Amino acid sequence: MPPTGRPAHELLAELRGLRAGDAPTRGGWTFAYVYDSGLPQLDELATAAYGVFATVNGLDPTTFPSVARLENDVVRAVSAVLGAPGAQGSFTSGGTESILLAVKTARDHARAVRGVTRPRLVLPSTAHPAFHKAAHYLGLETVVVPVDPVTFRAVAPAVAEAIDERTALVVASAPSYAHGVLDPVADIAAAAAQRGVLCHVDACIGGWFLPFLARAGRPVEPFGLSVPGVTSVSVDLHKYGYADKGASVVLYRDADLRRHQYFAHAGWPGYPVVNPTVQGTKSGGLLAQAWAVLHHLGTDGYTALARRVALAADELLPGLRATDGVRVLGEPAGSLVAFTVTGTDGAPDLSLVLHVADEMRERGWYLQPQLSYEDLPPNLHLTLTPATGDRVGALLADLAASVSAARASEPVTVDPALADLAAALDPDTLAPEEVAGILAFAGLGGEPGLPSRMAPVLALLDALPPRLKERMLTEFIGSLFSI
Repeated sequence: MPPTGRPAHELLAELRGLRAGDAPTRGGWTFAYVYDSGLPQLDELATAAYGVFATVNGLDPTTFPSVARLENDVVRAVSAVLGAPGAQGSFTSGGTESILLAVKTARDHARAVRGVTRPRLVLPSTAHPAFHKAAHYLGLETVVVPVDPVTFRAVAPAVAEAIDERTALVVASAPSYAHGVLDPVADIAAAAAQRGVLCHVDACIGGWFLPFLARAGRPVEPFGLSVPGVTSVSVDLHKYGYADKGASVVLYRDADLRRHQYFAHAGWPGYPVVNPTVQGTKSGGLLAQAWAVLHHLGTDGYTALARRVALAADELLPGLRATDGVRVLGEPAGSLVAFTVTGTDGAPDLSLVLHVADEMRERGWYLQPQLSYEDLPPNLHLTLTPATGDRVGALLADLAASVSAARASEPVTVDPALADLAAALDPDTLAPEEVAGILAFAGLGGEPGLPSRMAPVLALLDALPPRLKERMLTEFIGSLFSI
């Protein structure tokens, strides 16, 4: 802290300077993490709406009744779009909180209604890590079911077989983040219902996109609460709702089920506490900006934006399939695409995938590398938004050049002896200096930050066992925030 305050213009200039080193969030260059409508006035509206409610405390809607009014409006809109007008839900800070609340609700429901004391969570291997995070926080055992290695969709009979008397919740994705494919929601939900088990659909990506894609005339499989057996859905409005981070909604089939989400405490001398969500005190600004963006765009606006994404996919997918050595994974349901790069033998090649990611980054594009998992290949992930529509041609041209450059590059390899050594290490007993040594070998030691090319680092991570990989990532991220 400075001894005396600094001028506002100086502080804002420094903040803008810091942003200059980040990936661009507008303009269609970054294919992960950001959702750009391509409508510049939308950012101005969201910022202004946030400002109106920035000082409002969303903790107590009896003191700030505007909070209840806005949340009811937003939840009602989401319920209507998903074709479930009787659903009940809550506004949350993002998909992770929505998922955590759905898991908490299922755990408490299983405990209260079925007497389950050691609950399990059944989920496909492609389900978002937020479910594993929720299970870790809330004490559920995860039962992971492999997906089809060709379609990358969950296998409904295998999911059904994994359900037992301890299962509190079954998960399906609409679509999965990693590959952008839609799980067989109806079959999974039916299997759960047959055993009296709740079924959550993670529609954080597709919940506010697929309905408008259907309105734009594209075929979309049913996935929401209108599907028999689906009992809850998570929908992010800061993705294809184009609100600012963080804005999400978790919906339940009725108020009786939602009641298990709430936390109340009156056993202390202070004010009575009732928290519908994980957060207590929270700014009303995030809710206000989401409400404003939804009402500004309306049904027709969202349909037009979904159509623009669909047209981008219509151009991108044939272009990818026509690019030598590129293979699209599965059948994308709409806006997410994953592709791998193959070697001369036609098999996915990790080195080429990672080199292509680096080459594309040097050309100004951010494509998200995804490492191999069991029998699922390494790949590059793209999130299409309306802002990417007029950039597909340039993207494909740079991708072809990047693939050629990757093939001419020295392959990245991991010393087999190092891989064998890593496989024998126990992540839980590693000393700090041992962790630091491995990070340094991976190119993540010394000064904070990332190397200019990530291929060697990611190749080493790909070779590590999952638990050791998690320990390395934890230590590295921790180093970024060390003082």
